[in-house]
Amino acid sequence: MQKLYIGNKNYSSWSMRPWVLLKQAGIAFEEIYVRFDSFDPDSHFKATVNAVNPVGKVPVWVDGDLAVWDTLAIAETLAEQYPDKQLWPRDPHARARARSVCAEMHSGFGALRSHCPMNIEAQLPVVGQLVWRDQPGVRADIARLVALWSELLQTHGGPMLFGNFSIADAFFAPVCMRLNTYALPLPAAAQAYVDRVTALPGVQAWVQEALAEHDFLDFEEPYRVAR
Repeated sequence: MQKLYIGNKNYSSWSMRPWVLLKQAGIAFEEIYVRFDSFDPDSHFKATVNAVNPVGKVPVWVDGDLAVWDTLAIAETLAEQYPDKQLWPRDPHARARARSVCAEMHSGFGALRSHCPMNIEAQLPVVGQLVWRDQPGVRADIARLVALWSELLQTHGGPMLFGNFSIADAFFAPVCMRLNTYALPLPAAAQAYVDRVTALPGVQAWVQEALAEHDFLDFEEPYRVAR
């Protein structure tokens, strides 16, 4: 069976994207969970992941002797392997836009990533208020998200960004987790999209398993000293 190597569900936003995509699309796979003990070269995490990915990072998609890393590459590979799942929009123009949106998510929104790391278990609304007050880059990232989502939802009619669930929604799922954790302010339509993504079965499956980990990693916790 094809395998997906992932890290801690509570913290690993990169792992969440392909996992949710696979679950939501109903594609069977074997999960290989590699705990974030540390990212030092001699850590168990690095030793395990380096065996399948020379970059030493998760996620990694393994299909026989083929290993694919990086979330965009994994998504494109899955779309090719499972064309019947329509992981990209069917319309060529919408498909090109969806690829652009995913690439923007992949390489952008640095302030939001930096100041609001994914932490599904935590509830940090006070931290979110301070971040919102003190970090103009976060406010700019949120403004871009709201504009992007609003345009796509209006163009394609919802409930997801391109109508039906697609790779784009899987890519934004970790962002929705951040928005939930830090309670960052959103207009009603954007908040409704966050709520719909959060309620997806694939996302809920990830969230419930993240909550069950009970694995506090201090190097992933800039705002808490304990659970």
